[in-house]
Amino acid sequence: MVSEALRERARQAGRALAFGGALAGVGVVALVVSGETLEFASTKVFAVGALVFGFSLLGWSGSVFAGRGIENFQRHIGGRSDWSEADSRRAMVVLGSVGLGGMVGASVTTALVGAVV
Repeated sequence: MVSEALRERARQAGRALAFGGALAGVGVVALVVSGETLEFASTKVFAVGALVFGFSLLGWSGSVFAGRGIENFQRHIGGRSDWSEADSRRAMVVLGSVGLGGMVGASVTTALVGAVV
């Protein structure tokens, strides 16, 4: 059976994916309405989504690579931070989902707007 915690994480990632897609769709349409070409709007919004996705991959791998060391260092110096490797990885999954949704949303919106125009 799939645990409730895993289901909640999947729902959270799904909401972030949908949010990124909707945000990209609005971004493409807003740029086209403001006078930019569809190609320009699509390229720029897709690039921003890819940038967010890439940053999240880098952040996730950094969390995996150095997370335990940072947690141990905080304990050693008596830090009062609630930062943890697991929380950092979860945040990067959400951020990556927004970026992936942005890339997909930009592509889908470009196809839809291109069919209308």
